Amino acid sequence: MDRLEKPSYRSAWLSLLWLLIVPILNIFYGILNRAGDHVFYLGTSIDQLVPFVPVFIIPYVLWYPFITGILVALAFKNRETYFQTLIALCSGLIVSYLFFALFQTTIQRPDIQHETGFLYRIIGMVYSSDQPYNCFPSIHVLTSYLMLRGARVFSKINWRLTAAMSTLIMISTVFVKQHVVVDIAGGVLVGELCFRLAGAWIISIQKKQQLPA
Repeated sequence: MDRLEKPSYRSAWLSLLWLLIVPILNIFYGILNRAGDHVFYLGTSIDQLVPFVPVFIIPYVLWYPFITGILVALAFKNRETYFQTLIALCSGLIVSYLFFALFQTTIQRPDIQHETGFLYRIIGMVYSSDQPYNCFPSIHVLTSYLMLRGARVFSKINWRLTAAMSTLIMISTVFVKQHVVVDIAGGVLVGELCFRLAGAWIISIQKKQQLPA
């Protein structure tokens, strides 16, 4: 079996150091999360039918520990899939940032200024920390979809649990009015493309390593 498929604990821990690339890339999210000269709204009639459901803010914010947890689990389960997923995630972020810079989109949020309760407090914190831009493609959807793809190396029950949580996070983006339906489609498409390209790149590297000197 390929040496990438059964990582030792030492190599798995060392592999986790590559996760530091993600917060570095996220610096650009903050820089781009503001209105440009031309801002587009991609909402459709379907989005008008989607209700605002405050309880979905829970899976929305659970996205942060979920992504980290799955990547850590992949590092210890299957090193090749871990790197494929991480490379796809980082390249997907770069593609998304290019969209944000060249095709800035926005979202129409509900007015919750006078609402009270625990869920609305969380929503208020999300709204205040994240400006209503950088919508297409959805990074929440992109990264959650990649976790679903990478988690196929887990046991059947763990993959189903990961898929369920990934799906819940993806649909939460429209129910808390952080994204529109088109943003979800964009996140899935970018995620699938990056995952396949990352896999093809890893295979090409492995083939080159096997060639005689």
